[in-house]
Formats: sequence, C-alpha cells, structure tokens
Amino acid sequence: MDTRLLAFLLISLVKVIVVVVILLMAVAYTVLLERKLVGRIQNRWGPSRVGPFGLLQPLVDGAKLFLKEDLMPEAVYRPLYILAPIIALGCALMSIAVVPFGANIPWKGVDLFQISDVNIGLLVLLGITSIGVYGIALSGWSSNNKYSLLGALRASAQVISYELALGLSLIGVVLRTGSLRLRDIVDIQATHGLLSWNFFGGFQFVAFFIYLMAAYAETNRSPFDLPEAESELTAGYHTEYSSMKFAMFFMAEYGNMITVGCVATLLFFGGWTSPFGHFGQGGGPVSTAFLSIFWFVIKVFFFLFLYIWVRGTLPRFRYDQLMGFGWKFLVPVAIANIVATSFCIGLRLPVH
Repeated sequence: MDTRLLAFLLISLVKVIVVVVILLMAVAYTVLLERKLVGRIQNRWGPSRVGPFGLLQPLVDGAKLFLKEDLMPEAVYRPLYILAPIIALGCALMSIAVVPFGANIPWKGVDLFQISDVNIGLLVLLGITSIGVYGIALSGWSSNNKYSLLGALRASAQVISYELALGLSLIGVVLRTGSLRLRDIVDIQATHGLLSWNFFGGFQFVAFFIYLMAAYAETNRSPFDLPEAESELTAGYHTEYSSMKFAMFFMAEYGNMITVGCVATLLFFGGWTSPFGHFGQGGGPVSTAFLSIFWFVIKVFFFLFLYIWVRGTLPRFRYDQLMGFGWKFLVPVAIANIVATSFCIGLRLPVH
C-alpha cells in the first residue's frame, strides 16, 4: 500500500475516534451542565454528591443506564424497535463529520481539525439531520403504544414544518458567501473580526433568530418539546424504551444540540475566528490551533448555555401554536430575509 494512502487512512481513523470520544464526553457533560444550570435557575444546587462539585455524575448515570435491565415489550415490532435508537444516534454522530473545528492545519496532507472537507458540507448537514427523525418515527410506530405513536407523529410533523424555515434561513448566508463549503463560509467572516461575521457585518441577524428557533424545534427542545411532553404523553416516542436504548435517544438529542451550536457558530459567528480579527493571531501552528479551538468551544458553549436557559424559563407551546408559529411566522419572515439579502447583494454588483 502507498505510504501516503496509509498515512491518510491512519490519521483519518484517529480523527474519527478522537472526535467521537470528545463528542460523547461533551454529551455527558452537557447533561451535567443542564442539571446544574436548571438547578440554579430553580434556586437549588443540582448534582453535587458524586465527585468534586458533582463532576463524576455523568459517569455514574452512564453506568446506571448501561447496567439497567433492557426490557422488551411483547407487542413491539422487534427489528424496527431495535433499529430506531441506532438510526437516531447514528445520524447525530455522523453529522459532526463535516464540521470544521479549527483553522486549516494540515499534517501529511490531512486537515487535522475536520474529518471530511466536503464542498457541499452544509447540504450534507441538513440531509443527515433530516434523516434523524426516521429514528423517532420508527420508534413510535414499532412500540405499539398510543403515547409513543402520538409523539412520533408530532415529531414528524414538527420536523417537516420547521425544516423548511431552517433551510430558508441559511440561504442568505449562502448568497453572501457563494459557497456551501463550511470552511469557505468561515473564511469570508475572518477579515475584520466580529464586524465581518454574518450576524453583524452580513446583517443576517434575522436569519440567525429564525435558524435558532427552528433548530430548537428540530431538536425537540423546550419550548418545542411536544413529541415527549411528559404531562400529556408520559415520555412520548421513547415511552417503551429502557436501558441503553433509552440512553441512545438521550445521547442523540444532546448530540444534535451540540451540532446545532457548531453550525450556528460556523454560519453566523465566524467559526473558530477571533472577534478581534487578526489581532493576537500570530505565532506558529500550535498557538493558531489552540486559539482557534478555544474560540470555537467558547461560542458553542454559549449556544448550549442558551439552550438550557430557554428550557429553564419558557413554558411549552400548545401544539396549534407550534404549527402556526412555524408556517405563519417563521417561513414568511425567512422568505422576506432572502428577498432583502438578494436585493442588497444585487445593489453591490457592478453594472456592465
């Protein structure tokens, strides 16, 4: 085998393992972060018993779920019942493959901070995240439970409704960039710090808020958590799941939250670039790598904090309000944003 090909395969394998491990650890500690923040919002401590400041709580929770008895109801359709959580978690893990986490620093011709640099990375992300709802839909149908089926139907309708607004909200960014490649979208925001970011310099703040609200609905998070509304549907689509199958749905939800934060960071807030532009960006590849990862993680953390803050403060929508908000407000505003962005770009083009 050619030496360059062998190096490419080995480095790619190491990247996949490292990214998956970091993502799963991030999922575990996002759960701890949520429990801590919601505890503070509700004027209580949150987990504090296991390890210093409760830092080992995610490991204990994971061990508990892994060791619990895996119950299999008799009336379920076994093949799809087992496959559904695998689809949900698999899509959540796959979508991170096209996300660039830092500056382009090659080693032996391989980009260290991105698993796969695809020139249609944004479309790949939208496609994979859309497929994830099949796991929810199949879990509800195969469980042979009315609560599960209602939750799955709600999730399917919700994704169809809000996927349109989410996709339309990103067209303004694509028009401004002229590319679907995620690195190109970040590079065009890297010249003058936050003044070059699409949120500020690109005047895509309306698109950002549409994206954010649609992403909350896509990930079934409060106040759009109708598919698993505990007060109405027990636990919704995963009512009949236990042990690691339940944990896989849980991990998929938090993995999707992290992906949403990554995409928002890349498209609207300059990705791994500093808000101060090129100030303090000098130095070798090590300092460049460290600073790019630092800024990227800080921005994604901000979105996770926002997710949890919204959950702790806003009540759940009624289902007719949820649908009306998507179709009657977000979609028209997203179309208006496309028209306004196209008009502004058209005015800047030279007249021949």
